[in-house]
This record gives sequence, structure tokens and C-alpha cells, in this order.
Amino acid sequence: MPAARVGLSTASVYPENTSTAFETAVRLGYDGIEVMVWTDPVSQDPYALLRLSQHYSVPILAIHAPCLIITQRVWSTDPWAKLRRAQFAAELLGARTVVVHPPFRWQRDYARGFREGIDRLAEETDVRFAVENMFPLRVRGREMSAYQPSWDVAFDGEPYRDYTLDLSHAAVAHSDAAAMAAAMGDRLTHLHLADGTGQPKDEHLIPGRGGQPCAGVLETLSTRGWSGTVIVEVNTRRALDRAEREADLAEALAFCRLHLDAVPSGSAPSS
Repeated sequence: MPAARVGLSTASVYPENTSTAFETAVRLGYDGIEVMVWTDPVSQDPYALLRLSQHYSVPILAIHAPCLIITQRVWSTDPWAKLRRAQFAAELLGARTVVVHPPFRWQRDYARGFREGIDRLAEETDVRFAVENMFPLRVRGREMSAYQPSWDVAFDGEPYRDYTLDLSHAAVAHSDAAAMAAAMGDRLTHLHLADGTGQPKDEHLIPGRGGQPCAGVLETLSTRGWSGTVIVEVNTRRALDRAEREADLAEALAFCRLHLDAVPSGSAPSS
């Protein structure tokens, strides 16, 4: 078995709820859960999450802090308060990682002290604050960033302590995901696995259904003996019913297992 664990993001069962994600993870054989903290009240309640984890005997591997526009008022409007609450939830639940987006451009004070603040939080806990790559906006042929210091966290000057690499975001950005993984190096501790076709929207396709090097990235990490966490974070909202959604999520899990197991230690990954 590979050292890396494969978890399911609760966002992958939307529009079904957080509780359904735990049930689905058990049924399909995922190693754990990443909780996307958003408008579902259960996702915001660490003690409710603890009860779910214990009931289903499914570990919580990561907490995705509420960094989206639709979650600007979840867990306070203060971004540092959000990260403190995410840290508390991770520590309570035994999660290894807090996933965090870089600040929006309009969060000027937060952006100004973001790197130093993330470092301070990391020094206080064993939880890793893994900063996630985002993507630029394209309007009428012009490209602009909604994030500061940058959406392109892998190549943004001084490195962060820990990174989340999201392959769907790389597709939107027209970034080379393999090069991003290499640039992140040993600081890459968390992977959001999803595919994309390069359209100017965040598709989060089932791995293998787009143009991203999902297989190659997994095989490269396996060759390195990587012990981080792979999280299937895909969009299944177009599924006709739960059976179709679970079939998609089973396919994504099988893809991860196949390519994490594909390369014996010391072998070269496929291109």
C-alpha cells in the first residue's frame, strides 16, 4: 500500500450534505474525509464532526478553512479568526492539515501580513497550514488576479512552509501542474486531485476526464515515497442520483489507488 492516504472532500457530494460524505466515504473505502467548512451548519461545528467521525469510524484528515466568497461570514468576518477556529477544529479532530487560500486583493491588511501570520500559526501547532494554488480571472482577453500576494503560490518569491496543490485550479490557470509540484518540492503536503480542460472556470472533473497530468503527478509522488494526503475534490452536482454520484467517486478512488500503486520505489513515472 502507498504511504499516502486518499480522502474524500465533503464538497464532492454537493448538493448532498456533510453527513452524506461520511457515509459515502465508508461505503466506497476512502481512507478519510476533508471537511469543506461552508454554509452547511454541520461543517461548521467541530463537535458534530467529531460525532460523525466516531459514528462512521472515518478519520478527518483535513479542514478546508472557509475561504470562499460564499463563506465570508462563516466563523467570523475576520480571516485570522477563521484560521484560529480551523486550527482548533483540526486539533480536536486529529486532522493533519488546514487548507487555506491566499487572501483576496480587497483583504489588504490580511494580505499584508499573510505570510508571517501563517508562519506564526504553524509554530504554535503540529497542524500544517497548506496554502493552495488558485488561478487568475480572465475578462475580455485580460488576465487579472483576485488574490494577494499572488494566485500562483508555487512561484511567489519566498516559499510557504506547506502547500496544497489543486490540479483543477492549475487547469484554469493554464499552469504546468507537474512543474508546480516540483517547485513545491518537500513542502507539498496536500493534493486536491481533480481534472480540468483549461476552460476559464473551475471544473473539478473526475481524474482522467480532462487534460491534467493527474496520473503522472500521483506516480511521481509515489516514486518519491511521498506521505502526504490525496483528497478527491470533484464536482458531482450533475449526477442524476446518488448511485451515479457514488459511481463517479468510486472511479476517482480507483484512479488514485491505481496510480499511487503503479510505480515501484526507485522507478521512473510515466509521462
